Amino acid sequence: MLNNVHFYATVFDEFEDIDSCIHFAGLKAVGESVAKPLDYYDCNVCGTTHLLQKLANRNIKNFVFSSSATVYGEPEMLPLTEEARLTATNPYGRTKLFIEEILRDLHASDPSWNILILRYFNPIGAHPSGKIGEDPQGIPNNLMPFVAQVCVGRREKLSVFGDDYDTKDGTGVRDYIHVVDLAKGHVSAVNKLNMDKVGCEAVNLGTGNGVSVLELVNGMGEATGKPVPYEIAPRRPGDVAEVFADPSLAKRLLGWEASLGIKEMCEDTWRWQSTNPMGYKEVSIEEE
Repeated sequence: MLNNVHFYATVFDEFEDIDSCIHFAGLKAVGESVAKPLDYYDCNVCGTTHLLQKLANRNIKNFVFSSSATVYGEPEMLPLTEEARLTATNPYGRTKLFIEEILRDLHASDPSWNILILRYFNPIGAHPSGKIGEDPQGIPNNLMPFVAQVCVGRREKLSVFGDDYDTKDGTGVRDYIHVVDLAKGHVSAVNKLNMDKVGCEAVNLGTGNGVSVLELVNGMGEATGKPVPYEIAPRRPGDVAEVFADPSLAKRLLGWEASLGIKEMCEDTWRWQSTNPMGYKEVSIEEE
């Protein structure tokens, strides 16, 4: 597990009036989790239990956890509500699911814990200033940063994995949410915990709209003013055809709903990537 002893000591010594914790930390690549499951269980699950113990020692019991729509596995019905069956299909998703169970057990043992579990769908985009964006190391694991690197010339073309799904254009459909909307969802969650007792509640953060891979690619083409080169490749094992959220609980419970669409997601991504073509650190492509 990552050595967090110094971090905890520094934070708790420097800040004495902490009332809430948002837990973002963890490893997050599905493919890497399959290759390195022990690293994922150690960092994500053990890291969370250690954090919870430290918070309990300080009586800090308002807790927001960054979970994921991967806990739903392959959807049995759409849109996905928070009551859908939970069945993660990879180590990354299982770490999120296990942590959710830990949090439910924790609240059952001590109802003074006040917990919101936020199940992200597919966060993309960047800060509209162009100064903060996604800068994955090596080959991107997710669609949008790969598309952005193709657009800026760092990669030759995009591989679209499968065009024969039973969807609007044959490509996979996902619920993409702008990172700014996602950030606002966390602010709403903390505000809710500071106002009310919610127990231990899971909430979807998504738009409720399914967008296909090709629709996203075309959106980036409009943002950049030129088409995005791509090729159709075979389906990847484990990919599902379509996933999108029912976000109505977030609106009822948190007073939150997504306000930004694919146009803003693509434009803000391109503003970041075009301003920072090699990411935060200027390196040559050969060094990647």
